[in-house]
Amino acid sequence: MIQEFLDKASENLRDSERALEEERWNASANRAYYACFQAAIAALAEENTTHPKNPHSWVQSQFAELLVKRRKRYPAAMASYLMPMQELRDKADYKPLSVSKGEATKQVRMAREFLSTIFSAIRP
Repeated sequence: MIQEFLDKASENLRDSERALEEERWNASANRAYYACFQAAIAALAEENTTHPKNPHSWVQSQFAELLVKRRKRYPAAMASYLMPMQELRDKADYKPLSVSKGEATKQVRMAREFLSTIFSAIRP
């Protein structure tokens, strides 16, 4: 399960980067969020914390509270990544306004950092 979610996270990061290069800001923001979401699921599973449905709010809160704040497995800054990234993904998917180039670029940068940190912790 861990490897499968890491693979999905990697694939979504690549898709996000490609969409950014192709100036598809909404698609880029969407895929960057899902890359982080799936990496967070893998990080939780690595710590034997799973949920059968992986609801977004549960994954976000468990990652921030359990892995960042309590166990200090990841840097403190990472506790505040997932929720605003989901908000931008929601803008990309459900709002009439589109994601800007700057927002998409920041989202991809955050996703790269998030995945790099998790991959380093899981695959030393």
